[in-house]
Parts: sequence; structure tokens; C-alpha cells
Amino acid sequence: MEPMALSAMSAPSPEPLILLQLQNSAIRNWQHSRRDIMSNQPYQSYFICTSPRSGSTMLCELLAGAKVAGKPDSHFHEPSIDAWLDYYDLEAADFATRRDMLNGIFRAAKMLGKGQSDICGVRLQRGSFAFFMEQLKFLYSDCASDVERIEAAFGPTLFIFLSRKDKLDQAISYIRAEQTGLWHRRADGSDLERLEPQRDDGYDPDAIRSQVAEFTAFDASWRSWFEEQSVSPLEVSYEDLSSAPQKQLARILDTLGVDGSIAHDIPTPTAKLADGINRLWRDRFELDSK
Repeated sequence: MEPMALSAMSAPSPEPLILLQLQNSAIRNWQHSRRDIMSNQPYQSYFICTSPRSGSTMLCELLAGAKVAGKPDSHFHEPSIDAWLDYYDLEAADFATRRDMLNGIFRAAKMLGKGQSDICGVRLQRGSFAFFMEQLKFLYSDCASDVERIEAAFGPTLFIFLSRKDKLDQAISYIRAEQTGLWHRRADGSDLERLEPQRDDGYDPDAIRSQVAEFTAFDASWRSWFEEQSVSPLEVSYEDLSSAPQKQLARILDTLGVDGSIAHDIPTPTAKLADGINRLWRDRFELDSK
């Protein structure tokens, strides 16, 4: 029997080389696909600019349920650095400077706001917006505008203006939520957000009147800011959202550059709290105001 040639004995098997080539090809294809997907997404974040009782909880739950557009929430609801640190389970002692601390907070916000996606969602109430912008101005003092500061921290941003046309209904909803402690209810009727134990509510025309004025001022402030910043927001009304939530969700997803067709499979997460008492208060207030 003749001895096997050295070259034949040492030649590597072709299978590992082929597998490596296939693996590298798959990685390249995945990278190209990801770049294509990202190039079709014009925004890295979106801000829901709103005021209480405008349907923002429903919208946030819908967007989170889609799993492709972040997990929006009121990440900066309280105008307080200490409150922000508590919200993200951060310790002030872990940061050497205020700048480090704020950068740490915004990093945590972006991570939480992205959920399982590449897009960060944030809900901003008008009442705490000025404090939020003060912190961004400290970090990005070289930027010329608020929008530049927001995008320096969060990337290209879509601004969604969510408002409620009927300010009287909005005010009554807010007063009743404050009085009863029940702010949101799930679609199945269970409590989604109750801040205090159940208690009775009572008609208060002065409180309603004051709340109408405050919500009207909030909307005016948002519109003034959009104009100052040359922003054309995507406008969504509470009335349209509550009557056709999946349609409005699809509209937002399409604008963000993700597949809006999945919106039709997302169930409505919340139920309306308004009942006969809301109607009675409205009728009484309108009669008293004549």
C-alpha cells in the first residue's frame, strides 16, 4: 500500500470553510437589512406633547403594545432631579458632577423609553416642560434652540401634539379623577391607575372653571412653542383617538417609519371613565354659566 501524499493528508476539509463563508454572508445580509430598516426610520425618538386627561395613557399603552415604537411614559413628569433619580433607581452619590448626573438620567430614560425597539418614546406634560428644558439647556448650552437640544440628547425627534378639543369635558374628567382617586381603567373594567382609595366626588363649578382655563393655557403654550421652534407636529385629538384608536396608532407608526398595518391587531387597552355624573356636571355647569 502506497503512503498517502503529505498534501492530501494536510489539506483541510472544505466543510468548515463553506460554513464560515455562509455565516459571514448571513451576517452581512443582516447588517444590510438592519441598515435598510434604520434608513426607513426618519426618527430615533418621539415626544407626545400633551396635558392631563387628553388620552395620553391610552396612546402610550397602544404604542407600547405595538412593540416597534418604544415604551413611552412620563419619564420626566415631576420637575425635580431627585424625583428623576428615584424613578430610574439612580443615586446622586454615583455621579461626580451635575452634568454626569443628567447624562446618566437621560441615558436611563432612553433605554427605558425604547422598550424592545430602536425608537424612544417620551410623554411630556406642559406643566413640567420648562424644567425639563432647563436641564437640557444646561447640558447643551451651545445649541441654538430647544429642538436642537432635544435632538442632541434623543436624536431626530417626531413631535406629537395630543390635545382634547372639548375643554369642559377634559376639566370635568380631571376634577373627578382628583376627587375619586381613579385615573385610568383597563378595558376589562379593572383599575389601571388608582392613586387613592375610592371616595365620593362632588360638583365644584369654581374648580371646573379654573381647570378649563389651565388646560386652555396649556394648549396655547404648546402651540406657541411649536411656532417658536418652527415645528409642525403630528396632531392627534382625544376625540379621534377615542373613537378610532387603531387608526390613529397606524397613522403614528407610519409617520415613524415602521409598519402601521400592525396597529389593527393591537387591542384598545383602556376604558372610558366618563359616566352619567360627567353628563350631569356638564349640564349643570353650562346652565350655571348662562
